[in-house]
Amino acid sequence: MSRVLVPLANGFEEIEAINIIDVLRRGGIEVLVASLDAAMTVQGAHNVRVLADMTIDDVDIKTLDMIVLPGGWGGTVALRDDVNIQRILKEMDKEGKNIGAICAAPLALHTAGVLKHNYTCYPSMEEQIREDGFSDKEMVVQDANVMTSRGPATAICFGLQIVKKLKGTQKYSEVKSALLATYCL
Repeated sequence: MSRVLVPLANGFEEIEAINIIDVLRRGGIEVLVASLDAAMTVQGAHNVRVLADMTIDDVDIKTLDMIVLPGGWGGTVALRDDVNIQRILKEMDKEGKNIGAICAAPLALHTAGVLKHNYTCYPSMEEQIREDGFSDKEMVVQDANVMTSRGPATAICFGLQIVKKLKGTQKYSEVKSALLATYCL
């Protein structure tokens, strides 16, 4: 079974995190939700609280197939500044493992030096990352082992693309159909 880490920090964007976790689990992917500290309850940008499965200190990256960072400004800043997240991103990239980020979170990938040339993010965030290679034309951009997406409204499509990458076209089609997500390419 594929295994994906979704780290959460206070201020995460709830729509992105919950949709990604839900879509991946529907796709038969094991999702590990990790908090950045000992507080297992993480509060989102809009006061939704999520109970994490573990702390980031308990994560064994050897068992992971992918890490996916949800956005939300407060959460993104925390992920960008967290030593463990930055280390995990660098190690996973070095091993060629899959990395994903949505909304503002590509900033954390940029800080780690793992964001590839082609990417997308929440509008205006490219000004803090870099404009070269930025696309606002697609909901999801894949470049090598890094997948990025735009924001809350693209979270289901982003999750589906992760399902497609890790579980194949048939599982992607099944989950997409069950979600009535005909707008996702």
